[in-house]
Amino acid sequence: MTIYSVFDPEFKEYGKVLTGYDTAELISAMNAVEMPAEGVAYEPWIDSLEACAIMGELGENAFGGMPIQLGMCWGHNKALNCLEYHRNSEINIGATDFVLLLAKQDKIIDGKLDTSEVVAFKAPAGAVVEVYATSLHYAPCMVT
Repeated sequence: MTIYSVFDPEFKEYGKVLTGYDTAELISAMNAVEMPAEGVAYEPWIDSLEACAIMGELGENAFGGMPIQLGMCWGHNKALNCLEYHRNSEINIGATDFVLLLAKQDKIIDGKLDTSEVVAFKAPAGAVVEVYATSLHYAPCMVT
């Protein structure tokens, strides 16, 4: 499987990298959350993350003033085991480099997706990566 960068033109149909955000405070708060011993953990909102300045900035700029929540999916994901989508974009910001496994919602046929449709994109730590609502995704994969 080819691993593209979120900065490559191939990413344009799945999402975009948002610029102008300082993620240092958020990454510091993320690093303070204990890593699970194995597997992946998910919390839809975490108070210490929502206290970061970027929470208001993303709500205002990336989501047009709509209410948002700031949570975390973290751990030791190394495989494609599921895909999901939402009715709105999702922002991914990694404390470390990570790989997104993505596919297009319109590739679902009769409720099934051929996994050959999945494309991998690497994102650097601190990048603010918007994944469009039409992009199937799940827990990012660890790089190291």
